[in-house]
Amino acid sequence: MLPFEFIVDGPPVSHQTRNSQRLREWQQRVRAAAQLRWPTNTAPIDLPLQINVTYYHDGVAVRIDNDNLLKPIQDALNTLIYEDDRQITDTRVRKTDLNGSFRVRGMSAVLAEGFCRGNEFLYVRIELAPSHGEFI
Repeated sequence: MLPFEFIVDGPPVSHQTRNSQRLREWQQRVRAAAQLRWPTNTAPIDLPLQINVTYYHDGVAVRIDNDNLLKPIQDALNTLIYEDDRQITDTRVRKTDLNGSFRVRGMSAVLAEGFCRGNEFLYVRIELAPSHGEFI
């Protein structure tokens, strides 16, 4: 099951949007994309986790804060992938221009699918959290 990865066609919706309907629809899209790859009848994970989200966008910059990009995604995955988003002890959020150059060797099939679609997308990867036995 882990690492678990999926893509969502973007662009994402900010946690701070004033349009609550749009936010709910975005969270439903995220959850639906995850459900397509999550094994049927598999219980949510109950361990410390790390979530990595990369927003592959078209253009040099985007106007969404990392924390506002991440929160709706974390909430959408509650009770499906993990029991509660409090289990997420480590996060990594990146915003990357689709027009950049990328190393292809070792790319997962899921990430490759996102690039093949040719549109903005989010790549989400969830894995066990690293040990917190050492100070950073």
